[in-house]
Amino acid sequence: MSQNKTFFLPDLGEGLPDATIVEWHVKVGDVIRLDENLVSMETAKAVVDVPSPVSGKVLKLAGGAGDVIVTGKMLAEFAVDPSLPQRAEGQDTGHHHGGGHHEETAPVTPPPQPSPASGGGSQTAPAAPQAEAARPDSGTVVGAMQSSDAIRSEAALAIGGVKAVPAVRALAKKLKIDLTRVQPTGAEGVITLADVKNAAASGHAAAAPSPQSLPHRGGGASAHPLPSAGEGAARSAAGEGAQRSTLSAAGKPMRTQPPTVAASGQPEQLKGVRRNMARVMASAHAQVVPTTIVDDADLHAWIGKQDITARLVRSIVAACKAVPALNAWFDGEKLSRTLHPHVDIGIAVDTDDGLFVPALRNADMLDGKGVRAAIGRLRAQVEDRSIAPSELSGYTISLSNFGMFAGRYASPVVVPPCVAIVGAGKLCHDVVAVMGGIEVHRRMPISLTFDHRACTGGEAARFLKALLDDLSAPH
Repeated sequence: MSQNKTFFLPDLGEGLPDATIVEWHVKVGDVIRLDENLVSMETAKAVVDVPSPVSGKVLKLAGGAGDVIVTGKMLAEFAVDPSLPQRAEGQDTGHHHGGGHHEETAPVTPPPQPSPASGGGSQTAPAAPQAEAARPDSGTVVGAMQSSDAIRSEAALAIGGVKAVPAVRALAKKLKIDLTRVQPTGAEGVITLADVKNAAASGHAAAAPSPQSLPHRGGGASAHPLPSAGEGAARSAAGEGAQRSTLSAAGKPMRTQPPTVAASGQPEQLKGVRRNMARVMASAHAQVVPTTIVDDADLHAWIGKQDITARLVRSIVAACKAVPALNAWFDGEKLSRTLHPHVDIGIAVDTDDGLFVPALRNADMLDGKGVRAAIGRLRAQVEDRSIAPSELSGYTISLSNFGMFAGRYASPVVVPPCVAIVGAGKLCHDVVAVMGGIEVHRRMPISLTFDHRACTGGEAARFLKALLDDLSAPH
């Protein structure tokens, strides 16, 4: 006799309170086996495959694609099938529930010697180890809880016959690429990230909009939920845009909005990276006592063409060595600080999905070429969402090079436990007074925001001076 099992969203390893559904690999009524891919979830840093904790029939799924599920809340419900392989009583899956939710399940029998998965410590479905070892490595998704090619192929075949891991599907959705029109180059016909990028560059696989083909939201496997009543109203208002006018019905210029007209904009729930960014910024605002000082670095003495980012990194390292108080972490509860002998710089990277801050490790040991190579690697990993969560934390000081877009001075946000962040503004040519007259010099605006609880204004000013002195050197 089967018993029902409720599966709660586990902590996906990043300490985040929720995750967003990307796509279900099953629908209500399907039979799923232990450790087969159940759903792909997007966290602030990766697209994660969540495996099924049991073998049995799917009774209920929590929401559709795009819905946010709180960690520890119901994700799916199953009718456990005792005749199929089940996880042994008390066997660790590698994933833990934050809320401590548990339910009684039917007696289970352990699967015959499953092989461990590489991503989250869970166990894969029974497979032949020899055959698995002989297969070429086709690559895995960052944070994926499964690495078995057999399981990944089954999940892919269940979605329109297209073989692609969730990160590839997420990128295709973002770039508006129809995966059915992409030529796969991966092992066993799997579409890779490079395939999607090449298709986007060539433009031959663009997805055509077809509102009629939108699946029902409750189906569980929909990639695009149906619009709500508010969204429908917004689209209706947008369709009437051609009838808008700056004149009233009487032919006079409009000075106020007619009472029958409502704003057409619709609230959009933040998800993934932007959702986490909002939490981090709010937390930082509540914890830090920020103070900003600004000045300009005179680059008039620079010889030849130089890598601006590499020079900024070198100058921050020089300033950290001169004034270690800003290359530190501060604990506001214990009122303690940690001065770091090494310099790991968090480099702010802007993306359409939100802000990423990967860590440039051991910046104090890298030369200009090493800095450029490391930053190039980090940016590439951020763009294709393959960067490991561990690379997005643990830095000792931050850099925001916002001047590559616009802006001179700023008050960047210091994110605890860090003490300081350097902001580099847009290069400009200023008239500068010199002995005997005036000259036009190229200068870079520099902003330094620091937590005034952790260091004094004098320390911050000396840090800024050391940075400007190194940045102003000829080479």
